[in-house]
Amino acid sequence: MDMLMDLADFSEPAKSRELVKELTDNTNAPDQVKDAAAEMQKKLERVGKPFTLQFPAVDGRAVDVAKLQGKVVLVDFWATWCPPCMEEFPSVAKAFDQYHAKGLEIVGINFDDAKESLTNFIAAQKVEWPQYFDGTTIETNKYAVEFGIKTIPAMWLVDKKGVLRYINAGFDFTNKIERLIAE
Repeated sequence: MDMLMDLADFSEPAKSRELVKELTDNTNAPDQVKDAAAEMQKKLERVGKPFTLQFPAVDGRAVDVAKLQGKVVLVDFWATWCPPCMEEFPSVAKAFDQYHAKGLEIVGINFDDAKESLTNFIAAQKVEWPQYFDGTTIETNKYAVEFGIKTIPAMWLVDKKGVLRYINAGFDFTNKIERLIAE
């Protein structure tokens, strides 16, 4: 059952929906697996629909994903205290460097509890993309709750039309970015 959930998490949205349905319909599946499948189903319902996200960034910029139509937007849910996030950061930065001029924007949703942790990191790494910060935990953060983010890093991809295309962009995300830019 856990393998099916992992497969659903890393599959294309249509395949993920199929696997999640299989898990929720399985009467032998443990409640924990069914609950996880139900949570994933909620996220999958957003795929293929317009994605809205507005906030004032930690540096004062106004961020509105709807105003980024014509660009591919990577929404990166992360924290400096998260080892997998820090392992993934060089790849995210490289993608920004490689694809920003071709139409990629990145928006960070940060789950640090201390603003200085975030601001020191983005200054040291010369992070150019905007970051949301509210100092709350992943369990209570406005966007973590709204979007059902339970684990990080999580990367979502929004296409040029403002439609959410991937809720599992982290796996093979540069190829997904390239495909969306080419559309």
